[in-house]
Amino acid sequence: MKLRNPLYSLLCLLLALALPGVATAVDGPDFVTLAKNLKPAVVNINTSKTVQPRRPMLPGPRSPQDQLFEDFFDRFFGGQPVPPRKERSLGSGFIISKDGYILSNNHVVEGADEVNIKLADGRSFKATVKGLDPKLDIALLKIDTDEELPVARIGDSEGLKVGEWVMAIGNPFGLEQTVTVGIVSAKGRVIGAGPYDNFIQTDASINPGNSGGPLFNIKGEVVGINTAIVAGGQGIGFALPINAASAIVPQLKETGHVTRGWLGVSIQQVNEELAASFGLDKARGALVAEVVKDSPAEKAGFKRGDIILGFDGKPIEEMSDLPRLVAATAVGKSVKLEVWREGKTRELSVKIGKLDEDEAAAAAAPEGAGVLGLSVTDLTPEIARSQGLEGTRGALVTAVDPQGPAAESNLRPGDVVLEVNGSEVKDAAAFRSAVGKPEAGKVLRLLVQRGQNLFYTTLKVK
Repeated sequence: MKLRNPLYSLLCLLLALALPGVATAVDGPDFVTLAKNLKPAVVNINTSKTVQPRRPMLPGPRSPQDQLFEDFFDRFFGGQPVPPRKERSLGSGFIISKDGYILSNNHVVEGADEVNIKLADGRSFKATVKGLDPKLDIALLKIDTDEELPVARIGDSEGLKVGEWVMAIGNPFGLEQTVTVGIVSAKGRVIGAGPYDNFIQTDASINPGNSGGPLFNIKGEVVGINTAIVAGGQGIGFALPINAASAIVPQLKETGHVTRGWLGVSIQQVNEELAASFGLDKARGALVAEVVKDSPAEKAGFKRGDIILGFDGKPIEEMSDLPRLVAATAVGKSVKLEVWREGKTRELSVKIGKLDEDEAAAAAAPEGAGVLGLSVTDLTPEIARSQGLEGTRGALVTAVDPQGPAAESNLRPGDVVLEVNGSEVKDAAAFRSAVGKPEAGKVLRLLVQRGQNLFYTTLKVK
């Protein structure tokens, strides 16, 4: 056996003693062995779906002459429809049970007519989609085989630390069984991918085709599902924490979909000014801007202006913490919430209801907000004072859909709508009345106050 140079070993030892946080060649992760052991549980996913192409249309607004040209085109070619074509895509996944259950992303298989799985040993199987959850972007697949399959061990994403080594395995750009390594760059990232954003950020290279593949820690445990990238970015990838996915797998197996808990409040972020105005020691928690009528929250005694600091024994540091915890709670379970009200903490007990997506959206936003892409609530005197708007009346914007018309009109949470098409807006009800049921293509003119500045903006209904 070849002995290591004693001077080299001594140097590594001195470096380890001087910089205990720095890994050396002596104690660094063994990525070679790790990759060899983990690759068998990672699969390639190939999907296909039938797409009906539309006949090419002339670009831009269509004039009567354009219509005549298109009619002539149809007559010349006999009006024959364009034949459908197959659209194919690639992704990744990993095996979570010996009998063939596989986890991946919803967007990898959504709408597919056929899903094919290729194992690391080259064998291929047709897969059945057992369950989908678009909100978390999770897909549960199943392949049938008489043999026991290699399984990826599931870890604990909650205990993952920023700076830890991680390894991503997948099929970027169709290049099967590609291994990349890096560290955890950040946790709890909100990137606008869905209502329960809580991503692990990593600099391990993740590219198209990695979607649905596992993110491993150096123990060889899955801690995340590689889900999103920043277009044009380098060293910026996002993985869904495995704890969130594991919590819904039983429901996906049993019913094919996920039933989530519902509290029945509209909430907003607590900033330093709001915290001070409510007598809170620092900016934390979720501020209740509205309590939905006949909701579990109303029955439990919640009031507008309450700040939720804890849910079922877990602290609420950021507003985004609350929706995730409520959604993951079993329907019918009674939980205790820590609430800040009138300068004191108190405890409220609530029986969690069932989230109905349509009803919840309607309750949390004014009529028409679905097509406008924003939610509003009354501008309370407390909030007005905290923002230096004492005496101002209007509708406070509490949320803006980043893909909606309101975002295109440069509206932001914290803006106050004072007028809609010249009609004064005194509160959220007046906003609802002024907006009504807007028709697609209609343009609304809004007078908005942002801090000490007033400005007009137009908002086109989609």
